[in-house]
Order: sequence, then structure tokens, then C-alpha cells
Amino acid sequence: MTLSGEVRDADWSVAIETIATGTGGYRCRIRVTLMSPEGACERTFAHSRTHDTEREAAIDGLRAGMTWVEMRKSNTFTV
Repeated sequence: MTLSGEVRDADWSVAIETIATGTGGYRCRIRVTLMSPEGACERTFAHSRTHDTEREAAIDGLRAGMTWVEMRKSNTFTV
């Protein structure tokens, strides 16, 4: 089974999908979208951690995506 989820606000969204690993456990694919005056910024990346359950992978993936959005909005980095 694959879990997916999405969290969104007026100018950003984070969507995730869990992926079973070949060695057991689950990882998460994360897609973030951030709207700004310069246009949309969209990134897709795989979370680096492997989790025992899909639930843990999904929650951690949403957390990682929301952290990415927060850091990008505060100009911690540019893309």
C-alpha cells in the first residue's frame, strides 16, 4: 500500500508519497510548491531516511517538506 498526503496554504503546498524500499522499510517522495512574486518554485526530492512504517515515513516527509518551505520563505537559501 502507498500512503500519500498533502498540506497546503495560500502560497505553498507539500505533497508526499511513500515508497517501499527493496531492503524493507519505507521512504518518502516529497513535492513542494511555493508561489512568489517571481513565479512558482517547484521541487521534488526523496527523503534520505528509511522508516519502519509507512505512517512514520509520511509524517517525516510532510515535516521535511514544510521545513523546506519555511526555510525558503525566510531566504535561508535560494534556488
